[in-house]
Amino acid sequence: METVRVELGERSYDILIGRDTLCKAGESIAAFGFSRRTAIISNPTVFALYGKEVMSSLTAAGLDCFEILLPDGEEYKDFFWAYHILTGLLRKRLDRNSCIVALGGGVIGDITGFAASLYMRGIHFVQLPTTLLAQVDSSVGGKTGVNHSLGKNMIGAFHQPRLVMIDTATLKTLPERQLLCGIAEIIKYGVIWDEGLFAFMERNRAAVMGRDDAALSHIIKRSCEIKADVVSRDEREGGLRAILNFGHTLGHAVETETGYSRYLHGEAIAMGMHMAAKLSVALGLMDKGPVEKIRALLDAYGLPAELPADLDGERLAEHMKIDKKSVGGAVTFVLPDRIGTVRIHKGIDMDVVRETLRT
Repeated sequence: METVRVELGERSYDILIGRDTLCKAGESIAAFGFSRRTAIISNPTVFALYGKEVMSSLTAAGLDCFEILLPDGEEYKDFFWAYHILTGLLRKRLDRNSCIVALGGGVIGDITGFAASLYMRGIHFVQLPTTLLAQVDSSVGGKTGVNHSLGKNMIGAFHQPRLVMIDTATLKTLPERQLLCGIAEIIKYGVIWDEGLFAFMERNRAAVMGRDDAALSHIIKRSCEIKADVVSRDEREGGLRAILNFGHTLGHAVETETGYSRYLHGEAIAMGMHMAAKLSVALGLMDKGPVEKIRALLDAYGLPAELPADLDGERLAEHMKIDKKSVGGAVTFVLPDRIGTVRIHKGIDMDVVRETLRT
């Protein structure tokens, strides 16, 4: 098992990465000395695969555990289901030293962390991410929240987990479309921070798509290292951390416009990254070479790059103005200078954005 440390002073925690580690979750969680009663938040699909193993591990470690299951899908990451979790915690009388465990993908991790931030004004939670997207992105960094019909992740809180345990064996049962969502975020890390990671994804497509253990472990660890580095420097997105939003300004707009049900998160982010790269060229910030490389890599992994013709550019532009990163209606974009380096740009002319959406 390998360890990546997120350095945040008294809120610091480890990301443990290994194969067949879910059976060790109980031992790792019990070591913190939390209250005995523990809730596992999951969905029926994931719980059917891994719930028994995790519950057995928790029980063997002396914890009294129970499950709260949510429907599977981004459209269920909302206030109603957060309230459902909170009701379950109250009925089971969890206290301020209790811990809740997120077993699943990004939706489960986000809403579990959000519920943990609210219950008794904040209790402990642990992330057991089972999708590649959650393993490299949403399980790390403490961003929690739920969606609203007017915007994605507009309601939430910063609430760091006490531990993240990544079991790479869960990726063997992950549907390919879900795997590709995680790959989109890994490509993002390459563009914003590490040209070497981008090149690795170019050279090792067969190994990655073949779910080779060594390839997956490498890209997961490197992605977690990058995010841990960024978050350790800027926990609450006062500056540097905003670069992690590369592709997300448009991506979130696409998800909002399509009701969180047409595209998976990584698919929307793939479109957003390509559009942001084209916008950088339109603004004279870089030449076309990096755009072509980004497009080629997205194509190689079967990720969408172009917006579908039926999505209205004006409506997408309006959604971008509501995005939580915008201030006073001025939209913030993370735009690349080259592969491996990006900058944050505020107040970009929306006419240029609209024209880029049409090209």
